Amino acid sequence: MKKLKWFVFASSILIILMAFVSTELIPRGEYLLEYPKNFGNRFSIPSDNPMQKEVVYLGRMLFYEPLLSANNQISCASCHQQKLAFTDGKTLSVGVSGKTTKRNSMSLANLLWVRQLFWDGRSSSLEEQAMGPLTHPDEMAQSLAVSCQKLEKTKLYPALFLEVFHTKKITPELITKSIAQFERTLISANAKYDQYLAGTTSLNSHESNGLKLFSSLPQPENGIRGAGCVQCHGGAKTYIELFHNNGLPIDERDLGRFEITQNTIDKARFRVPTLRNIALTAPYMHDGRFKTLENVLDHYNEHIENVPNLSPFLKNNTNENNGKSLALTVQEKQDIIAFLHTLTDSSFIQNPAFANPHKTPNP
Repeated sequence: MKKLKWFVFASSILIILMAFVSTELIPRGEYLLEYPKNFGNRFSIPSDNPMQKEVVYLGRMLFYEPLLSANNQISCASCHQQKLAFTDGKTLSVGVSGKTTKRNSMSLANLLWVRQLFWDGRSSSLEEQAMGPLTHPDEMAQSLAVSCQKLEKTKLYPALFLEVFHTKKITPELITKSIAQFERTLISANAKYDQYLAGTTSLNSHESNGLKLFSSLPQPENGIRGAGCVQCHGGAKTYIELFHNNGLPIDERDLGRFEITQNTIDKARFRVPTLRNIALTAPYMHDGRFKTLENVLDHYNEHIENVPNLSPFLKNNTNENNGKSLALTVQEKQDIIAFLHTLTDSSFIQNPAFANPHKTPNP
């Protein structure tokens, strides 16, 4: 009995010491975002949520915290896995209900620059965006009030919130602010393509031709072949903040941007996603209908439907005089895909600062 009491006492002391050490190890001070100049600085950080190392630290903990879900098994990271560039590899995501969600999970790379979040652009800030999956009945399915109560009952989080926000009172606002700060740090900017732009590496012949096709508009009358991808995926970040109908058959069950604006011009329009790490984020499109990049290229090359609200960028795109389709060759499609693979950022998917802190040491 004495040995048992001593063991319990020693264990309690150890837990207290571990808690003390963990708070001492929390980084503190302003968090300086690092990104290449060609990404630009057209982003805004809310004045009431300035980037701080300690808040990012807590946000990372919460991003991987299953207690924020109704069944204590789902976290933000369940649908946004680092190894898949913060997607989940599923056609449609599955939450605590076991039902599939309405849309494919989007990559969280470079959200710092995104002003209209989700496929339909319904959120204008990461703080607001975080509330959606946390409370949606088919995602994490738990009110923020309940999440706060559950976190307050742990030994870990009251101490962390005290260290970070100087209060043991955990609130929905502090949860979403923390997660938003962590998500702003998820910057992917070290792919082979970035190194090529920086002049530190070169592309092989297939990648180079793929980039040329990607960046060129088809002009058969002038003998210029191209795919015109750059019209929607231009710039170093490989997306433009627009909503487009890209020629998929219209599904009345999901009309995209129209469900937010109720403007008929927005029917079946969806946000243009980044192509960063695109080789890792299959399946593709808002409904995950395409399993491979080859399927995607086949759609743009041969299967665009002339639906209402079709993007003007996709109308009359052809590499043949009086052609009815884009008419890329098999080799040209392969070259474009070779270029798309240069957008894979291995350092991003392996960065320990983005990994699960509950399983790996903090940097």
